[in-house]
Amino acid sequence: MEATQAPPSDAPPRRRVLFVIGALMLTLLLAALDQTIVSTALPTIVGDLGGLNHISWVVTSYLLAITIVTPLYGKLGDLYGRKVVLQGALVIFLIGSALCGLAQGMTELIAFRAIQGLGGGGLLVGAQATIGDVVSPRERGRYLGLFGAVFGVASVAGPLIGGFFTSHASWRWIFYINIPLGLVALVVLAIALPVVTERKHHRIDYLGTVLLGVTLASLVLLTTLGGTTYDWDSAEIFGLGALAVLALAGFVVVERRAEEPILPPPLFSNRVFLVTGAIGFVVGFALFGSLTYLPLFQQVVRGLSPTESGLQLVPLMVGVLTASITSGQLITRTGRYKHFPIIGTAVAAIGLLLLSGLDPDTSTVEAGLFMLILGLGLGSVMQVLVLAVQNAVPYAQLGVATSAATLFRSIGGSLGTAILGAIFSNRLANELSGALPSSRGAEALSSGQIDPAQLQALPAALRDGYINSFTDSLSLVFLIAAAVVAAAFLLSWFLEERPLRATIEDADLGEAFAAPCDGDSLREITRKLSRCVGRERTRRFIEGVVDDAQVEMTPAEAWLLGRVENGALPRAAAERGNAGDREQLAAGLARLEERGLVAPAGDGTLQLTDTGSAIRTQLLAARKRRLDALVADWEPESPEVDAMIAELSEELRRNEAPPAGVR
Repeated sequence: MEATQAPPSDAPPRRRVLFVIGALMLTLLLAALDQTIVSTALPTIVGDLGGLNHISWVVTSYLLAITIVTPLYGKLGDLYGRKVVLQGALVIFLIGSALCGLAQGMTELIAFRAIQGLGGGGLLVGAQATIGDVVSPRERGRYLGLFGAVFGVASVAGPLIGGFFTSHASWRWIFYINIPLGLVALVVLAIALPVVTERKHHRIDYLGTVLLGVTLASLVLLTTLGGTTYDWDSAEIFGLGALAVLALAGFVVVERRAEEPILPPPLFSNRVFLVTGAIGFVVGFALFGSLTYLPLFQQVVRGLSPTESGLQLVPLMVGVLTASITSGQLITRTGRYKHFPIIGTAVAAIGLLLLSGLDPDTSTVEAGLFMLILGLGLGSVMQVLVLAVQNAVPYAQLGVATSAATLFRSIGGSLGTAILGAIFSNRLANELSGALPSSRGAEALSSGQIDPAQLQALPAALRDGYINSFTDSLSLVFLIAAAVVAAAFLLSWFLEERPLRATIEDADLGEAFAAPCDGDSLREITRKLSRCVGRERTRRFIEGVVDDAQVEMTPAEAWLLGRVENGALPRAAAERGNAGDREQLAAGLARLEERGLVAPAGDGTLQLTDTGSAIRTQLLAARKRRLDALVADWEPESPEVDAMIAELSEELRRNEAPPAGVR
């Protein structure tokens, strides 16, 4: 079986494992940060390099590159080894970061951001896929949950870090800082990450990837260049439109014939997938569009520093995190999820509508409240998207459906930022043409090569005319974003709610901030299963095993019988856990002796009796049945899944912590 099974007995020691996990989390953090870190630096970058009408491309090119390459990296890792592919992606990312810091023009920066994204996509996918090479199935869910938290932290910290470096050093340091941190991660991975020799054969959909990339790039170029660089009725714009249509048609044909398509056509016959995909697109559209243009308002209109504008975004991200965590807990308790996207899209639309009214007189508290409302709305939706689609597809489509759910959000972020950028640039150009008097300062403003500090030094009439035009342009951006989210509100009513599968009942932050994944069903179901039986849920799982085995026994006694090796139970097994657990385990050990299930042996251990052996066999069989039951509603019928469950069952028997509050 491929490297998703538990590590062998010679697996790396725990300190080395934690060392590797730290390096993997660092690589993931670097790639996640660079989705949002540039937002607060954009006004300064424009002042240095010019190109205000192409400002959205600094964000879009990175997101677009990640979107295109994400489906490839997981399969490349299976074919050639996850270690070498992850290291290669990190090298590409660092080269792109260095080039971004050295960029001397907006066109160069956009191109170098695309290179950075080509590596960043590998970091997002590779870091998660590599977890299976260093930790056991039992622990996988916990660590992948931490990776979801990294995404949440990056969403909050990105604008803050970008603003700090821009204010206190240079905008170039938002890219340069990746280099020393990335080199540390590269060295750690080279030394400590094991090389897994097992490989899994794939037929990679290269043609589909290229056609998807051409489609998205053509659409982004069309929306960005139309009305600014080229007239809407120009040959160039018509050519881009025709290229997008032809590439999309070719993509559909290729996906119908590909052995392992990026987006399998049968997925589109699933109504839940269609609805969640559309909502996910809108969430990416609104989230990344807001993160791109809110700092512009804060710095250009209100005259705040990049650091201050980053702090102003905190209410938005706090709202996203709070709503994501809260909705996850409520879904876990109630098993209901449909009302969250309905409420969330309504609240997000209201938040965007309120943001469209921002002007120079808007107070900090008022703007923060509007952003908090938007964040609460988006956070209420994000939790549901991955969860609902996973709950609605068969096992064979689980991995690719999970990957597609995050893919649509990435596409939404790419196209949304570009479309909103085109709207902003066109409206600003029209506003400025009639609002500014003829002067050298007006020429600088119209060319888009002026930073907020220079703007404040301009004559009052010139500055006020520009700010008014800028505010009106941003107002239109948020109004259109509100209309798009309102359309998602109507669409969310069509989301079909189905009873949650046993392995999906526990929702966590990782579902809300799901990073792009590699589309492997086995790895995804292993992660789900590990969360259901991880150490936080040991007691509930053992109680279920005891009930299934139909034996009279406490969780403490059942757990102790699981510690038997070669017919012997060491008395030290009762010394695990905290003081209260040790007391209860000692009592459980005494009860096992009283019932004649174990008997003292000459070497100081307790020997399993025939009766104890029979009950232990019942418990082990019940444990396996309980794990089988958790995935039964997927109907996987897969030898890989059977082998994984057998591995997980044995690993739980040997290594699970004492159940909390044993008795």
